[in-house]
Amino acid sequence: MDHSSNQLLPLETLRAFDAAARTGSFSAAAERLNLTHGAISRQIAKLED
Repeated sequence: MDHSSNQLLPLETLRAFDAAARTGSFSAAAERLNLTHGAISRQIAKLED
């Protein structure tokens, strides 16, 4: 995903990142957001692109 300075990130991606940062793990973030570990991992991967 190409992020220019004018493009906003999807809210789901930001929520996943926030939960992972606050909990310290993808598994805990997934549990907090009622998602799978894989779903969190995919959202974080979008940030890395």
